[in-house]
Amino acid sequence: MIAHLAIFLCTLTAMEGVGYLAHKYVMHGWGWFLHRSHHEKHLGALETNDVYLLALALVAVGLIAEGNAGHDPLQWIGAGVAAFGVIYIVIHDGIVHRHWPVRPRPRHPYLKRLYHAHLMHHAVKGRQNSVSFGFLYAPPVRRLKQQLRQMRRSGEGQIPNR
Repeated sequence: MIAHLAIFLCTLTAMEGVGYLAHKYVMHGWGWFLHRSHHEKHLGALETNDVYLLALALVAVGLIAEGNAGHDPLQWIGAGVAAFGVIYIVIHDGIVHRHWPVRPRPRHPYLKRLYHAHLMHHAVKGRQNSVSFGFLYAPPVRRLKQQLRQMRRSGEGQIPNR
């Protein structure tokens, strides 16, 4: 049981790295055609970017099913992937983007940092020169502001006036 818990927690932790790399190099790279919807105003609850969350859910379900079919410890890896997806929905969709009928405001310093880092991620128009690609970890806001100022001075990013 301790080994299963360790596998679950290690997978959950590793998913932040997987999420960071996927966000930076896939979503803001060749997969921008799906992720673009997340950076534009839209109507309704769904956007094409949700395909990435669906893919994550399919991976989690597949791993859990294979684990339950006798390929231990795949179910615990799948559970870690699924837990990352649930945490992503709660924090990213619920607290940061407030896509729910109840719109909670982040009060805890950790949640405030994630919230502000994600707003700065969206401060740059387009897919180039964004900052803060993590979902559950965000660099200090001060550092992100410095990166955005440097991009503005060098003319690298298309940062809208707000």
